[in-house]
Amino acid sequence: MAVKWTGGHSSSILCLNVNTEGLVASGAERGELTLWDGGGTPAGQLQLPEADDVTSMVFSPQRPTSLYTSHGETISLLDVRSLKEPVERFHVNEEEINCLSVNENDSFLAAADDSGAIKVVDLENKKVRRSLRHSNICSSVVFRPQRPQSLVSCGLDMQVMLWNLQKVRPLWTTNLQECGTEEDSPQSTGQFFNPPLAHSLSVASCGNIFGCGAQDGKVRIFRITGTKFEGELEFQGHSLGVSQVLFMPEAYWLLTGGNDGKVLLWDISSEVGKQQQSPAKSLQRRKTQALACTRKDGKLNKVASSEHARVLPKLTIEHGEKVNWISCAEIKGSKRVLVADQSSSVFVYPLPEP
Repeated sequence: MAVKWTGGHSSSILCLNVNTEGLVASGAERGELTLWDGGGTPAGQLQLPEADDVTSMVFSPQRPTSLYTSHGETISLLDVRSLKEPVERFHVNEEEINCLSVNENDSFLAAADDSGAIKVVDLENKKVRRSLRHSNICSSVVFRPQRPQSLVSCGLDMQVMLWNLQKVRPLWTTNLQECGTEEDSPQSTGQFFNPPLAHSLSVASCGNIFGCGAQDGKVRIFRITGTKFEGELEFQGHSLGVSQVLFMPEAYWLLTGGNDGKVLLWDISSEVGKQQQSPAKSLQRRKTQALACTRKDGKLNKVASSEHARVLPKLTIEHGEKVNWISCAEIKGSKRVLVADQSSSVFVYPLPEP
């Protein structure tokens, strides 16, 4: 049963974030921003100027009192100890920002927007270090843990890209529509009308494994090796688009939220860990997947479907409303998943211990 946090917003909550001290921040439509203590009581509120929707927020990894928020084309840096006027503002994007990410050194901030641009700001000299680009709306961008110059992004162009700040062009790109086995499946007609527009990314704490949620209801897991990444796993638990994916601090526990109103918890450690223990099997698996991408014959189709048929959710939460954002926090010594939907409340569900 969910605990419901109320009284912080009058509009639909669009995003959530939690700092290292357990303080929860939520952003909503019309410029509403609220801070919550672990008991679900509003600890601070702010109305951002121009009343633009608060679309993304991220606490600084190095300074838990610093909160970066995006509203419209603007990024505001707030001090949560005194929620007043922004400490700093950045106007580097030309269209509405969808996602923010700060690297673990607190040296770069990335902002992905509706034009497909990713503006990477050097936080020391307050200047744009890189302008990266998708060909359509860029929905998500994430810096990789342990690699402060490296980031991954995805967008409604169905592209997933790996970047390094030393270069303007992506190191590696995968088109979710081109690499798959759907063309020979009975669902191919549905696939045509429900393309894998990429909505959300999350990178595991190791920095080499990341997940992508897409409009076709599938979750794809990739492994980064050097300057490229390859498909590791693919599974489906949502009947509609996957709006959110989030790796938990535990190795390879993944939360997903969907437009079908479900929140699912997956434990993919046995699948991903297996590949780490056996490089030969990992190589063989990647060869098989590469063949599946090019040949797509019946035999390989069966192999692919049995691959992701094994992966079942560890926990299913029937939330009931389209999920806008999910986050994870430790409250009173236990793990909780925080869910934002179309309403003005935050919903809090217990999670099992690893």
